[in-house]
Amino acid sequence: MASFFTPFLHLIPSLLLLTLLQLHTVHSHYHPSTPSPYSSASAAQSEWKPARATYYAAADPRDAVGGACGYGDLEKSGYGKATAGLSTVLFEKGQICGACFEVRCVEDLRWCIPGTSIIVTATNFCAPNYGFEPDGGGKCNPPNAHFVLPIEAFEKIAIWKASNMPIQYRRIKCRKEGGVRFTIGGAGIFLSVLISNAAGAGDVTAVKIKGSRTGWLPMGRNWGQNWHINADMKNQPLSFEVTSSDGLTITSYNAAPKNWNFGQTFEGKQFES
Repeated sequence: MASFFTPFLHLIPSLLLLTLLQLHTVHSHYHPSTPSPYSSASAAQSEWKPARATYYAAADPRDAVGGACGYGDLEKSGYGKATAGLSTVLFEKGQICGACFEVRCVEDLRWCIPGTSIIVTATNFCAPNYGFEPDGGGKCNPPNAHFVLPIEAFEKIAIWKASNMPIQYRRIKCRKEGGVRFTIGGAGIFLSVLISNAAGAGDVTAVKIKGSRTGWLPMGRNWGQNWHINADMKNQPLSFEVTSSDGLTITSYNAAPKNWNFGQTFEGKQFES
């Protein structure tokens, strides 16, 4: 298979295209969204780009718990089945974790469900398989742009028998319920914080932490959206400053109380969506 497919929609007569776009939309976890640019640099991100998509079956737990972004149980974390594993060229070494994409099926009118799209959050990584060529079995090898979707999401845009489908995708703003979540892990003076449920751009690029006995301390990215610092932060309320990829910063003062413990999750302010 080719690495990229030329979008088919430009070959469809304009009248048919208008008809397709007016057909039924998808709701629940998969509701379509009309994205609005959230920074001067986001105009290019909102353009439709070619990729391919496969799915994993409901019995396959690889993206239900765990994953390369560190969100853990995706149902409990609020992501549900509206998720995606991304290939190397899209995953950006974990920087993209938390970003939202709109995905639609194109080119194959036999298998595509016309007029539909899904919105998914990047939660996992589709590792390359260099034992195969990119246009053979190495679907997630560079330079392929590839999405691996739960079958529940895939079947909203295409018939499952289609398997490896040409799609189009575009980056959009995330809409989440509640505030940004901070899950505290670590031991002793090693503190890790998982940032999840971020709206707006969705992907976090910088985190600072502050206790009642400290100033603002920058945290380093450990992996995915897990951030860490070596500092004694026990027995003091914790505040967080979170910056997303569009340059917006929110500050959640005293998000965690003085008596916080490892393993607990706390909720702070939220980015505008």
